[in-house]
Amino acid sequence: MFQNPFSFNGRIRRMEYGISFIIYLVFIIILEYIIGSDESMGWLGLAVIPLLWFMLAQGAKRCHDRGNSGWYQLIPFYGFWMLFADSIPGPNEYGLNPKGDGNFAMEIEEIGKDAV
Repeated sequence: MFQNPFSFNGRIRRMEYGISFIIYLVFIIILEYIIGSDESMGWLGLAVIPLLWFMLAQGAKRCHDRGNSGWYQLIPFYGFWMLFADSIPGPNEYGLNPKGDGNFAMEIEEIGKDAV
């Protein structure tokens, strides 16, 4: 869990995506409280950049787990769908299933192809 949280490659489970969303919200609330004055809004913008990168990367990996491109997270309310929808079993073009569902059968199939 949380291996390469700023990378856009790979797949993550619903739990990791949900925890990432909670972490994002907590940090945003803390930043707004600390930098809350109107005079320092520029600093808030700079501080939010790493948080946005983190959330976009985690969202892209969750989209990959559903078998979609990371651009799907830009669809309104798709983030809520990613919280509740199950992953695609087995490996896909983005990597192995993080739950392990279907990975073993696909590995045996790949071994069989290499043996022929």
